[in-house]
Amino acid sequence: MLSTFSGLPRTAWIVFAGTVVNRLGYLVTPFLVFYLGSRGLSTAQIPYVLGALGAGNLIGPMVGGLLADRLGRRRTMLVGLVGTAAAHGLLFAAPNIALLAAAAVLLSAAGTMVGPAAGALLTDAVEPERRRSAFSLFHWAINIGTAVAGMLGGFLAERGYWLLFAVDVVTSLSYALIVALLLPAEREAPARAQGGAAEGKGNGGGYGVVLRDPLMRALLPLLYVGMVIYTLTEVALPLAIRDHGLPTTALGLMATLNAVLVVALQPVATTLLGRFPQLSVQMCGSVLVALGVALTGVASTVWAYAGTVVLWSLGEAMVGGVAGSIVASLAPEDARGRYQGSYQWTWGAARFTALALGTTVYATVGPAVVWWFSAVAGVAAALALGALAPAVARRTAVPGAPAAAAAPAADEVVEVPATLAPPATAAITATAGASSAEPARAAC
Repeated sequence: MLSTFSGLPRTAWIVFAGTVVNRLGYLVTPFLVFYLGSRGLSTAQIPYVLGALGAGNLIGPMVGGLLADRLGRRRTMLVGLVGTAAAHGLLFAAPNIALLAAAAVLLSAAGTMVGPAAGALLTDAVEPERRRSAFSLFHWAINIGTAVAGMLGGFLAERGYWLLFAVDVVTSLSYALIVALLLPAEREAPARAQGGAAEGKGNGGGYGVVLRDPLMRALLPLLYVGMVIYTLTEVALPLAIRDHGLPTTALGLMATLNAVLVVALQPVATTLLGRFPQLSVQMCGSVLVALGVALTGVASTVWAYAGTVVLWSLGEAMVGGVAGSIVASLAPEDARGRYQGSYQWTWGAARFTALALGTTVYATVGPAVVWWFSAVAGVAAALALGALAPAVARRTAVPGAPAAAAAPAADEVVEVPATLAPPATAAITATAGASSAEPARAAC
């Protein structure tokens, strides 16, 4: 099944290797609460640092995407990786809560600068028909590194938190070295290479190019809902396991089960589902994630929780890299970094929402609201993604491939059906050129 990744260019494999190395050092963040406690911070003070960490996730992707288009992909990755290493040192040495919070902002902002630049680099290097495989490989690298880091983190933390920081610094600088030595020198920026033609199209240098794209305005909010639900596995699942009196080892088993399933199944899913439209695959995988998370509400034993984890892990394996590939195919050549930045900012916003509001709703309103939200909003958003599939297929059709119809006009608009979209996105419109009666070819 790994043949699905064969034939990808050298750049894709360099990014894969560097990402695995970098994610092996994803150690400090999962243990940050314990580290801060060891520094003597009170329960009331810790949220300030965690909130700063979340705020950095909203800054980094946007800055990274902008710099990737202006400064270059390779340079932006180097700035982010070296900045991440420096931020780990500052976080470890910070003498008070104010500097701890400042270091946390820098850490998450620098770390999340790298992804948009790497995504834009993959888009540049890989032919349109292979981008789905390339982004799946990228996502697979993240899961491989994170799975190993999860097993390594607890072992190192018992021997001293400084080891977590040391490994994170070394892996960040190792990826920077890989980027500096192995990635090709920067090409001329697309806008300059086209002799200013890109500016003539009105893409400019900011994020207006994304905001003016009706398909992106429809796609990102729907992806956001699914991302919020997926992130609930990090906050609501531990609370549910605790509330049922199960030991912390049960949570460790669930994390291990998820990591093993996704790492093992994602290449298989990429191969088997490669012939189906990307948004249809995203829709089906998102439904599995939503239902798996929602069914957490009826689980009470280790085996029942394992069943829910299997369900949403299957969905995660299906959609790995698909959304990033779709965004890459929608992006104009001179705005690939900003499109990836917008997509990864959506991830940051979803994590911020789930971490900030998920636990609050669970504790104050009740767990049932969290699980019902996952089922209803998750399935609705997934179905709305399916409704966008014909429009995305037309927009992202590979040149020279048979087309079902003429390309859509720039001002042609179709509404996301209100019966499918969640309330927050029912009025969002998307570019199309497809009749609302044309069904999306589903992958499930």
